[in-house]
Amino acid sequence: MTDGFTQMIDDSNAFFRELVQNNTKDWFNPRKAQYNDQIKKPAELFGSLLAEDFSRISGLTYKPKVFRIYRDVRFSKDKTPLKAHLHILFSPAGGTAFDPHFFFGSSPDDLRVGYGLMEFKGTDLARYRALVDKHGDELTDAIEATEMTPSDWGPAPLKRVPTPYDKDHPHADLLKRKGLILSKLLDQNWRTSSKGLIGAVQNAFSKAQPFGQVLAEHGDSR
Repeated sequence: MTDGFTQMIDDSNAFFRELVQNNTKDWFNPRKAQYNDQIKKPAELFGSLLAEDFSRISGLTYKPKVFRIYRDVRFSKDKTPLKAHLHILFSPAGGTAFDPHFFFGSSPDDLRVGYGLMEFKGTDLARYRALVDKHGDELTDAIEATEMTPSDWGPAPLKRVPTPYDKDHPHADLLKRKGLILSKLLDQNWRTSSKGLIGAVQNAFSKAQPFGQVLAEHGDSR
């Protein structure tokens, strides 16, 4: 028994494999209804169901966003017009700058979830570094508990530890970061689980909560 979203993943994988070989609007336009019916609409339902679960688990209100298939090519050297993947962002509403976002991504070769904050700016970046300095051991323990690893999403890290922190700081790698998103591939066991894809993503979100709590609790550290 599955939750019904196995078909969404299988349909999207097949669609995106073809799209990679035919990434033009001339190919996509006659297949737009297929994309909407087999991928976009199921993804919107998937997102709304998960957002309810995330809100229940975390106590925050999460809002889902299914990203458009059209690429913004205005400032890109790559002019292919369409994205060959499905991405959903779950954003906490009315929270603080330290309440993490959750990410779901599916492509033919990658089914992945992520949790964290894309970029700290201004005083929030200073607060993040203070958090790492004072609570770095707690933060790394929480990261380990998520069963995720820091990803390269977001801005590139600094080459050196920022001042005023010691270059030999025990959490130098975290201090160099301007954002912190954890990610992992979803195990394919979800296909045979009675809880299906919904259950696998719920489980990943639940395991990530200690990490989010450390960020929320200590994000105002100075």
